Amino acid sequence: VLNAGVSGDTSSAGRDRLDWSIPDGTEAVIVELGANDALRGLDPAITKAALDDIIKKLQARKISVMLAGMYAPRNYGPDYAAKFDPIYADLAKAYNVPLYPFFLDGVAGEAKLNLPDGLHPTAEGIDRIVARILPSVETFLQMISAQRR
Repeated sequence: VLNAGVSGDTSSAGRDRLDWSIPDGTEAVIVELGANDALRGLDPAITKAALDDIIKKLQARKISVMLAGMYAPRNYGPDYAAKFDPIYADLAKAYNVPLYPFFLDGVAGEAKLNLPDGLHPTAEGIDRIVARILPSVETFLQMISAQRR
């Protein structure tokens, strides 16, 4: 297990360092990028294109992909959210990859589960994220195991 995440990363930065940050022999990757794109108000088309490139590159390397989605902060308005929010479901469908719809499910907006910045989870928030995503990750790993038999 390798955490190739970089604090503050955008989807484009993740794409740009993908080839050297994901070593040969990697069997699976959980892609959880895009939150910083939305926080910065970046064009959702750029985010989608970067995530599309990431999935394409990983699949070309025979690496299984699970996508963890994000939702746009509502302060950018409904038009931005309408463009950003469907990115993950659209890509999961297009590339036939499993999707965990919202990485921060049960944590976003819960003050006691976030640091004072209101964005990053506390240890308790991380525990909740893990508890919620774990069944999806286990299913993903079982799927990979079955495919490789």
